[in-house]
Amino acid sequence: MVIKNVALETVCGVTSKLPATTLPEIAFAGKSNVGKSSLINALMNRKSLARTSSQPGKTQTINYYNINDQLYFVDLPGYGYAKVSKTEKEKWGRMVEKYLHTSKQLKAVFLLIDIRHEPSGNDKDMYDWIVASGFHPIIIATKLDKINRSQTDKCVKIIRTRLGLDAKQPVIPFSSQTKQGREELYETIDEILEDRD
Repeated sequence: MVIKNVALETVCGVTSKLPATTLPEIAFAGKSNVGKSSLINALMNRKSLARTSSQPGKTQTINYYNINDQLYFVDLPGYGYAKVSKTEKEKWGRMVEKYLHTSKQLKAVFLLIDIRHEPSGNDKDMYDWIVASGFHPIIIATKLDKINRSQTDKCVKIIRTRLGLDAKQPVIPFSSQTKQGREELYETIDEILEDRD
């Protein structure tokens, strides 16, 4: 996959109607502060098109990035941020649920998990929720540069065990700093698009 053109095309808030797109969509889900915006920027070869923040819980909208007029990266609101009110969390939950259940173009969901930590209850709930919506999420283990290389296999195994993944389900270790894992993600996206054809 070669990224030529990217644009933030649509931003949907809680009351917004989701766009009826005609291009395939790949959604990105993950806990607040898992590095979702950094990952999307790294994939798009842009420093700051997806807004990164030191303040978790900043993405409160569903953001559609048009990639090469070929597909959309759909950035879903981060979950599990403690300082957000219960009402807000429920609103975000309903937004994500509506998206997963009504998007006709959604081809795959990437679920981001921080490689340094065992997946939380929220991560497991999100994983189960995506599966219940009819998708097999592709797991991206972010912040790879924060651990020693020798720990990678052990950390990936913990993620697999905690989420109850089968051996075929991919877990892709990734670093937005070093871009390690990016080529593998591009290949995965290409495969998703080829399956569609």
